[in-house]
Amino acid sequence: MKKQNVFLGVLTVSLSLFLMACGGSENTNSASSEANVGGSEQSYTFRVSLVTPLSHGWTVTAEKFNEELQSRSSGRMSAEIYPSEQLGSEADMVQQLELGTLDFGFLTNAYMSTRSESLNGWFMPFLFKNLKDASQARNSEVAKQMLTELESQGLIGMDFIFAGNRHVLMKDGAIESPEDLAGKKLRIIGNPVMQDFWTGLGVSPTPMPLVEVYSSIQTGIIDGIEIDLDALVSLNLHEIADDLTLTNQMAFPSVIIMSQKVHDSLSPEDQAIVKEALHAAVEWGVEDAIKREEENLKFLQEQGLNIVDDFDITPFKEIQDEIYTKYSTNSLISEFIEANQ
Repeated sequence: MKKQNVFLGVLTVSLSLFLMACGGSENTNSASSEANVGGSEQSYTFRVSLVTPLSHGWTVTAEKFNEELQSRSSGRMSAEIYPSEQLGSEADMVQQLELGTLDFGFLTNAYMSTRSESLNGWFMPFLFKNLKDASQARNSEVAKQMLTELESQGLIGMDFIFAGNRHVLMKDGAIESPEDLAGKKLRIIGNPVMQDFWTGLGVSPTPMPLVEVYSSIQTGIIDGIEIDLDALVSLNLHEIADDLTLTNQMAFPSVIIMSQKVHDSLSPEDQAIVKEALHAAVEWGVEDAIKREEENLKFLQEQGLNIVDDFDITPFKEIQDEIYTKYSTNSLISEFIEANQ
């Protein structure tokens, strides 16, 4: 009996060592991985970080990415979604992506344009009539070149997803000419193009966190905000402002980025699955964003907002030309303007 126990013990240890050897070395990427039963394919759980809350269209698109990954990989791949800056600020996310400790990030074009100048092309004023036109531009060759430029930073630009074009919400007073904006205090996003655009119109640009906008409009600290409809409704700003002008002055995409270190660690077959899954999710997300835009507009009409939807950009042509000239020194931005005018 004692000999039999010794034999079983040796057999158990040998089997354990064999299984450890088959399992391979510990994964050094942020995506957790493990060998399948067959030992020939890896299973991955990718981490996806966003600044947006759970209900936002970008976060919902990230969830769709998870569904597509699982379906296309027969369950080998999935994604854990971390919304609302749970894994840090956008600067933190980019650093983690560079190091390979984060797999994917949905980062605002406003932040990423500080890392790659050509991305400012998306903020050229009045370049797109509506969200549908802006979303179609993501498939252009010049838009793909913008993404390719990120590779020098250890980042793989995968695609763009949109939150809706930007409009102007005022506590009191619709916008018909530049004179209607002169001297007004608007909350804007801190981006050089936006700063130049609004300053050129005589506006006093006022960057501030979105959470402060409601009380700031209510108390008169600011006169209004340039914003997309999804954020407007989410923040309930229709409760304290009366006039919405559908200016469509700028697009506002998110740049979807994958860590180059994580990307390069995958087999070509798995890279293809990731790319196809993300493309399918973004296509779905674009349609969802357009649908949200329509639903939000209908909701705001029902709430009694004064909505100006026949905005004439002619009086704003001078500032448009100034911005185009200034930023066309970047060849990709120049090409982007020409391709979409």
